[in-house]
Amino acid sequence: MNLTKPLNKYFDHTLLKADAVTEQIDTLCREALEYDFYSVCVNSCNVAQCADNLRGSDVKIAAVVGFPLGACTTATKVFETEEACKDGAREIDMVINIGALKEGGEDYVCKDIKAVVTAAAKYDAIVKVIIETCLLSDEEKVLACELSEAAGAAFVKTSTGFSVGGASVEDVALMKRTVGDRLQVKASGGIRDYDTVMAMIEAGADRVGASASVKIMEDSKSRR
Repeated sequence: MNLTKPLNKYFDHTLLKADAVTEQIDTLCREALEYDFYSVCVNSCNVAQCADNLRGSDVKIAAVVGFPLGACTTATKVFETEEACKDGAREIDMVINIGALKEGGEDYVCKDIKAVVTAAAKYDAIVKVIIETCLLSDEEKVLACELSEAAGAAFVKTSTGFSVGGASVEDVALMKRTVGDRLQVKASGGIRDYDTVMAMIEAGADRVGASASVKIMEDSKSRR
C-alpha cells in the first residue's frame, strides 16, 4: 500500500488516562518531537504543559472535549474548547451527545457540534467529532457523520477508547464512504500494532489516534 504521507504523520500521539502525571505528559511530548508525529492528543488540563514542551516545533496539540461521555451541556463543551484553544490547542476532539443521537435528537446533536466548531474557529482550530461507533448502529453511524458534516467539522472519529469497543476496519470504511473526501476520518481506540494501523489506513483513515505510536513506528522500521 502506498501511503499519502510518511507513517509518523498519521499519528495523534495520545495520552488520555485519568491518572496521567506531569512526567508522563513530558515524555509524550518528547516522543512526539523525536518521531515527528502530527500531534499529541491530551485532556484539556494538559494542553498548556504540552504547549510549553512543543513550542517552536510543528507538532500540533489536540485536546479532547466533553470526554469521554459527551453527556455534558453544549455550553460546557464550548467553554472547554475555548480554554483549550487559549492554552494552545489547534485541534479539538469532541464527543457527541450519544443519547441525543440515539433518541432522534438530530437538531440538538448538530447544534452541539456546530457550537464547538464555531468556538474553535475563533482560534483557527479544527474539530474532530468522536461518534463512539461501538454504541451505534450502522444507520446511526452514518447519521452522526452526516450531522458532523452539516455542522462544519473537519473530521469524524471512531471512538474514545474508553467505552465498550474501539475502532474497526468496517467502521472506518463505512465512515469514509459516508463523508467521502469532504471530511477526514480518524481511527482511534484499541490500535496497538503496525498491521492494525495499516488496515485502518487502507480502509480510509486519514489520521490514527494511538498511545502505542512509538511501538508501532519501531515495528514499522523492522518491517522495512
